Amino acid sequence: MTGTEPGPRESKDSSSNQGLARSLFRVSLPRWRGGGYSLSKLFFNFYLLAMGSFVAIAFTADFVISTAQRGITDDYARRFMRGTITLIEDELFSQPRRNWENKIEELDQKFSYRLGIVERISLDQKLTPPQVIKLDAGDIAIDHDGDIMYHRLGTSSKVLVVGPLAANRNTELKDRLPLDLRLRLLTWSLIGLIFGVALWFWVRPVWRDLEALRQTARDLGDGDFEARSPPARSQLFSSLSETMNSMAERVQQLLATHRELACGISHELRTPIARMRFALEMLSETDQRNERERLWSMMEADLDELDHLIDTSLTYARFEREAPEPHLSSVKFADWLADEIDSVRLLGRNLSVTVDTEKLPENLAVDLDRKAMPYAMRNILRNAFKYASKQIVVSSELLGQNILIHVDDDGIGIPPEDREHVFSAFTRLDRSRDRATGGYGLGLAITRRVLELHGGTATAGTSPLGGARFTLSWLAQH
Repeated sequence: MTGTEPGPRESKDSSSNQGLARSLFRVSLPRWRGGGYSLSKLFFNFYLLAMGSFVAIAFTADFVISTAQRGITDDYARRFMRGTITLIEDELFSQPRRNWENKIEELDQKFSYRLGIVERISLDQKLTPPQVIKLDAGDIAIDHDGDIMYHRLGTSSKVLVVGPLAANRNTELKDRLPLDLRLRLLTWSLIGLIFGVALWFWVRPVWRDLEALRQTARDLGDGDFEARSPPARSQLFSSLSETMNSMAERVQQLLATHRELACGISHELRTPIARMRFALEMLSETDQRNERERLWSMMEADLDELDHLIDTSLTYARFEREAPEPHLSSVKFADWLADEIDSVRLLGRNLSVTVDTEKLPENLAVDLDRKAMPYAMRNILRNAFKYASKQIVVSSELLGQNILIHVDDDGIGIPPEDREHVFSAFTRLDRSRDRATGGYGLGLAITRRVLELHGGTATAGTSPLGGARFTLSWLAQH
């Protein structure tokens, strides 16, 4: 593309599009900036939530398990203590009832847990109705804490009390409960500390990824479309980082395409507009009919050129802006190729245009987009018409699963270093800059976009005829 300074219209459009892109990124920035979050705040909030949930689940599970095991534990305790209670009962029954209090005090000194006698009526408020029923039936009733046992002494109103079983007159045993409590507190403290350290090492890379994404969003919102988010340290944000970078690249590509189109079109518009202005000036100064008709023909040709430029630019912009979904359908390929060449054969003037499909299987059907693929074929053929001297040969072959179309001409060819460059928009090689060959450098760019839409590609090489060979290749059947 010939280097020119962008005109006022181009600068205005470029600035407006860049401003629009900035506004799109700025939509989410206030939330980022107004959050007031820090790593420590995020850590402590998450820690309290996670640790609180963990403790609640642990205590709930402990309560459920304790409740479920209480019945089993009570039955075991009854069986374990039944013999001892029976022996104590026999000792009491061997004494007159008036001596039971003295006897129970004597026996109390021989056991590590408490022994006592209470009136039956005093237990109605301490025991639940099911426990009272057990007590009156002569069974052993156990209090809610599972630590004190009650047994009715025969049919009397006296009840033997055994426990608390965990009580001990020894000072060391009395300290066991506080020691257990201290051990529990120590255990939970260690669990909390270990969990906090593990959570810190998990939250820190997550926070770094959030900071990196926030900084990238700010840079993009400020118009720095070169900004990219670094690779995420955690898998949690890896896809988000890749999506943001892909979005930034897409926006940058759209802006670059807009600038390229604006600059290229503004440059291409100057020549036909200048010729039309010159023709109008000449038209006002001549009265000769032939000269006026010639000038009118020149202006009509320039108008056709402008119309073609706008149509081609819009087509290229559509393919650059968004890759449309291909609507593939199966066609008899040899017939389709011949029809496409016949539709533009007249543009070849006196050139010999031949089609060779001998290498194709008979009745070969190929999947293609009937609306988009003709763009590619016509642009390739128009390019060949510009540079061919006498002959153009269009051939096709099936190579593996790919269908190939070769367009060969006997023109001056393309240097190897320029064969990839010719598929860029508004690119014209030095030898094609005069108006004899014309063109805007968009045809081959559109061709490549169409082939990419089909999952294929367009390449340039050397023709057996001595000129250039353009090859279109894509998967024959999807």
